[in-house]
Amino acid sequence: VRGAGHLPDAEMQKIASEMNYSETTFILSEEEKDGGYDVRIFTPGEEVPFAGHPTLGTAFILRQEVLARPVERLSLNLKAGKIPVTFGEVLWMEQLPPVFSDTLDSALTARAFGLDEADIDDRYPVQEVSTGLPFIVTPLESLDALKRCRIDQERYSELVAGREARAILVFAPEPHDEDNVLSARMFAPALGVPEDPATGSANGCLARYFVEHRYLGTDSIDIRIEQGYEIGRPSLLYLRARRSDGEISVSVGVKVQMVARGELL
Repeated sequence: VRGAGHLPDAEMQKIASEMNYSETTFILSEEEKDGGYDVRIFTPGEEVPFAGHPTLGTAFILRQEVLARPVERLSLNLKAGKIPVTFGEVLWMEQLPPVFSDTLDSALTARAFGLDEADIDDRYPVQEVSTGLPFIVTPLESLDALKRCRIDQERYSELVAGREARAILVFAPEPHDEDNVLSARMFAPALGVPEDPATGSANGCLARYFVEHRYLGTDSIDIRIEQGYEIGRPSLLYLRARRSDGEISVSVGVKVQMVARGELL
């Protein structure tokens, strides 16, 4: 939503609820401030400090519609911090330094998805990870287990009670399409998002998780991962991460295309 600087919080939340996408962004000013453009992000349920795909889509609009000229890079000033985006055939977003938090009980996590504990890959932890928005990252044993995930609302509520992370990313070591590496799904009912077809913020956490725990056996990754197949909205994300001097840098890439334009009255 352009020209949103005058909108009160409640109005932005109502618009996001009416749009009913996983997230709606509001461009507060079309002039750079402190090296970036001020943007806020709302799910249908509440405001969030950071989200990946809306950041990349909004950067595309700022370049295409606001600046109306080619630039190689621009930044968004989000509540979580400044997020730079680099343009090319794929738009790349540099995420904030990742933070690892608690590990969770795999049995409780499995029950939240109607799975057996044996469906969780116990070689790796179920763990909270954040690059501006926290997720519970959950490794599964198989694509079959990923396909069988169904939120049990009571168990889900029990799992996220009292936690900063209320969104869950589950992933499997098999793709639907052999050209890709892995498959993932993301659920966040508490944020008003039953299931998201593509989640850049969560997959940034996943990229960090892969390097931290050497899930793919290396200290760097450059892979493609699938999401959204189970809800009929297949999506493809590009993940890069590398460890250098004890720090892990993370970038998430997607391709962006304008599909609609409208006017709010």
